[in-house]
This record gives sequence, C-alpha cells and structure tokens, in this order.
Amino acid sequence: QVQLVESGGGLVQPGGSLRLSCAASGSSFRAYNMGWYRQAPGKTRELVASITPDGGTDLVDSVKGRFTISRDNAKNTVYLQMNSLKPEDTAVYYCNAASTIRRLNIYWGQGTQVTVSS
Repeated sequence: QVQLVESGGGLVQPGGSLRLSCAASGSSFRAYNMGWYRQAPGKTRELVASITPDGGTDLVDSVKGRFTISRDNAKNTVYLQMNSLKPEDTAVYYCNAASTIRRLNIYWGQGTQVTVSS
C-alpha cells in the first residue's frame, strides 16, 4: 500500500511559480507510475503530467514548456515544478500512484489548492 501527501500549493500571481511535492510512504514506490492531476470547480479531473519508474515523462499540451515533473526514487517523492502560471491553472492538484504490477492498486493524495490570481 501507498500513502500520498501533497504539499506546496498556494496563492500565486500570474507568471509566478510553485513547486508541488508528493511524498509517498509504503512499499514498491519504484514500481509505480506517478502522476499529477488537477480539477477545477465544475470541471472534470484531468491528467497534467506523468512519470514512469525510470523517469520517462508526459505532459498535457496546455502545460508543455511551463511545467516539469520529476521523481526522486531514493526519497519516494515526485515533484511538479510549475512556472509561468496562468489563471486557468487554478485547480486542486492531486498526486496519483498506479502500480505497474497490480493494476487495481491505485492511490490518491488529498489534494493541494493552487490559485493563480492577481
């Protein structure tokens, strides 16, 4: 089992930056695909970024060139560096872990609020 705790959200002005962290506890972190999702009020949850155990990454088109996902397997932590933030980035951001071994083993963090506003 994996427990996920996000941190780093907050209020930032347009053009600013935030760094989100997701700390994982439990076993087999290296066997999990990790992702960051976000959900704004009245909208569906969308996958923003994902990273494989060996560091391969994908980003949704709307954040390419602005966001970077990374992981530190030694620290059981995944990060989302967000630069050049826009008001449309405002959402609750959720960390996700999906086992590459047991497909039903999917875990979510509690979410962290990111608000981009002047």
